[in-house]
Amino acid sequence: MTAPIVELDGVAKSFGAVRALAGVGLVVDAGTCLGLVGHNGAGKSTLMQILAGTLAPDRGRIGVAGQDLSRGYDVVTAQRHGIRCVFQELSLCPNLSVAENARVFHPSIRGMGWRRRAAELVVAGLDRIFPRHGIEPGEVVGDLSIARRQMVEIARAFSVTDVPVRLVILDEPTSSLDALVAEQLLAFVRRFVAEGGSAILISHLLGEILETSDRVVVMRDGLVVEARAAADFSRESLVAAMGSVAEAASDRAAGFVSRRQGEPACRASPADQGQGPELRAWPGEVVGLAGLAGHGQTDMLVALFEQLGPKRSALVAGDRQTDGIFPLWSIAANISVGSLRDMVHGLLIDPGAEVELAEEWRRRIGIRTPDMANNILSLSGGNQQKALFARALGSTADIVLMDDPMRGVDVGTKQEVYAILRAEAARGRTFVWYTTEMDELAHCDHVYVFRDGRITAELAADALTEEKVLHASFADEAA
Repeated sequence: MTAPIVELDGVAKSFGAVRALAGVGLVVDAGTCLGLVGHNGAGKSTLMQILAGTLAPDRGRIGVAGQDLSRGYDVVTAQRHGIRCVFQELSLCPNLSVAENARVFHPSIRGMGWRRRAAELVVAGLDRIFPRHGIEPGEVVGDLSIARRQMVEIARAFSVTDVPVRLVILDEPTSSLDALVAEQLLAFVRRFVAEGGSAILISHLLGEILETSDRVVVMRDGLVVEARAAADFSRESLVAAMGSVAEAASDRAAGFVSRRQGEPACRASPADQGQGPELRAWPGEVVGLAGLAGHGQTDMLVALFEQLGPKRSALVAGDRQTDGIFPLWSIAANISVGSLRDMVHGLLIDPGAEVELAEEWRRRIGIRTPDMANNILSLSGGNQQKALFARALGSTADIVLMDDPMRGVDVGTKQEVYAILRAEAARGRTFVWYTTEMDELAHCDHVYVFRDGRITAELAADALTEEKVLHASFADEAA
């Protein structure tokens, strides 16, 4: 009988008073895709960092292909045994080119002509996984969109030099990708597994988990609470195993009532729009921006933010590491920074008001931390995103701009945030929301579809279908 590719037993990890893992066991067989799900803070990413060798466990056994590698297990050991990881927070060096980043990951590429060989390696990987990707090996990574950075990181992980790839950990790999590119990746993962490779897929998009995985493991509070064949789960039973209650948005369109009365709260046209439709959003509306990633949606949000200014608008960044968090600040300070002008008493900021605001939003949005004075980087990626929501929603801005903000956020938190958005909209607040998730468009009153920097379709909620969005997304290609 063939030994599992990976066998973890009794793996535990704590960060101070926070117990991230409480003795976890995990088995991954060759030629399988294991889906790993759970709420933000359940321990998924911590467990995968231990398997990737970037984090040492407090205790527990790590076995790879029948060998006990627990003693001194690190990144070099993991990669020597063919274990690769695509992290949720990308690990590329932003000041280096795509090819140079491939060389950093593959030290066996050396000597004369290394740059050419590294370029060929990463481009071949991109071609294999993401046909028509349009990424050049000489491009500086920091100049790429977050979606393209994610594509490079994925291609680099699957590239082979001196060591075969046996297991690839994919931590929210589609979080920045549009539906088309995400499907390219998942189709490649299925081919990779069919050819004998193994993968661990972490995703809060449960459809991806059920369609791609052979087995599913559910984690909660640092423990494995369910582990069985993917075919034995439905979306509803998977949500229930995670400890949440699913809520469908599909019925909202049936009761759609237009809020478009009086003057719009904001309006703008894409720079390349010409005589086409402009974006307009009325008080109390949730307006969605759709279309393939990188076609002008983020540019529109930035233009609106510059037009409206920080008094009238707040922005929830999708690329939280670059545009969102202040990494040297506490969780509380990251939340309160959007409301400082409202906390000034005399000439000073009232620290009590800061604490009160942060604690209110910890309760309302469920930020998992024992102390809001902890550094923002002590939070999981999804909980960092909750803090960015809290910053925007806790401000007095009447227009909230959201740049694909649900990346890496679990299904339970999504439902909570959706409910908060609807409640805030009912009180007259306006939301302009770019999302790469088709399901989230059902929460919008009005949707604008972008293609090549222009608006190609304008759809009210009662006329919104996936087919119409996709048709508008590719409208110019048929011409």
